[in-house]
Amino acid sequence: MMADLATQGERVQALLSWRDPRATFLFVIFCFVAVIVTYLVPFRILMFMWVTYVLRPPRFRFDMPAVPQNFLRRMPAKSDGML
Repeated sequence: MMADLATQGERVQALLSWRDPRATFLFVIFCFVAVIVTYLVPFRILMFMWVTYVLRPPRFRFDMPAVPQNFLRRMPAKSDGML
């Protein structure tokens, strides 16, 4: 469990330390879009959309992992480079 957590921490650090240029570019674009959306859309509407998404019926839920989780899982870690 701790090794998996450390691996995820290494991947987040790689994302923020500019070690992987493609992932860093995607992360910066995502942050830029998130800032613009957060600035333009009122907080109450953002919270309503988030609560609606979280409380959606089971029929509309997917078995696929979340996009950020899948993105971080595919990023290389130091343990991958040792193989």
